[in-house]
Amino acid sequence: MPRPDPLLLVLDGNSLLHRAYHAGAGDGWADDDGNPIWALRGLVGYLARAAAHLRPDAVVVGFDCPDESARRSDYPPYKAHRPDKAEDLTAQLLAAPALLRDAGVCVVVPRAYEADDVLASAAASARGAGWRSVLMTSDRDAFALIDEATSVLRVRNGGFGEAVLIDAAGLPELYGVHAWQYRDFAALRGDPSDNLHGVRRFGAATAAKLLAAFGTVEAAWEAGAALIRETVGDHAATHFTAPAAREIVDRNRRLMSMRHDLPIPDLATARIPLDRFAMRRALRARGINLGPSLWALTGGAPPAAPDADPTPEFHPWVFRGSLAARREPTPGQLALF
Repeated sequence: MPRPDPLLLVLDGNSLLHRAYHAGAGDGWADDDGNPIWALRGLVGYLARAAAHLRPDAVVVGFDCPDESARRSDYPPYKAHRPDKAEDLTAQLLAAPALLRDAGVCVVVPRAYEADDVLASAAASARGAGWRSVLMTSDRDAFALIDEATSVLRVRNGGFGEAVLIDAAGLPELYGVHAWQYRDFAALRGDPSDNLHGVRRFGAATAAKLLAAFGTVEAAWEAGAALIRETVGDHAATHFTAPAAREIVDRNRRLMSMRHDLPIPDLATARIPLDRFAMRRALRARGINLGPSLWALTGGAPPAAPDADPTPEFHPWVFRGSLAARREPTPGQLALF
């Protein structure tokens, strides 16, 4: 049997660190100097557990540029409604890239762009090299990147027991649209967490119904008001055929589009295993001791039993095969960041 193509694991550092921050805020982990570390610890735990279950050949972690935003320069209201981050969250966000680099992890922080753009560019780089990729994030925008070589591991509320690995075959079952339609789908319904409102009367079900019938928003507009009305009803059709709808969809698609051409380090520099001593030294310098849970990142053997690792990050991880029977949250419901 031929060996599968090598696998690149790409993490959305911002979304996962935010999730770790909110999940572990009650723990209050700090280093000897009193600096908060629980979100950093959780992020490394996510990376270690993903590596243990996916067994990737290389790892890249992307972060948002902390200094400037090309999207906000394009559209000033983009994410402008979000409150200022808590100081202990900001401190850990700023510390995360250097900590991971010191640990030997390949980190990309693109000027003016976001972790989503790193995911898109890394997936494109992997595809061009004949690799597969898994994009690990809490953000649904990554669904637009799914193809035969690219899957998305989405971490949701409830931790790893609720994580779902979504591929090209699974996305239509989940949302009723294909990956190549997902940007239109998201543009129609909007994304309140990014301060991008959608077309009125277009939630997930109506957007999926329109795209199932016409394929793209352009094809729907070309089909004319009568066919649109038959598909989505009078009220939704009225809003969709109004001139404002084209402006909303064009703006959302532009801002939701991810860069596929950002510089990504050669995959050879992102390969694992990492140096176990260097990684543990870097983590311990910040008061983080994950012990045996780092085995997949550092080329060790898996623990003999799930309870062999004393750290709380390493537990058996169950993938849900389908979300068809589960109710997905409405847009904005998971807007923790």
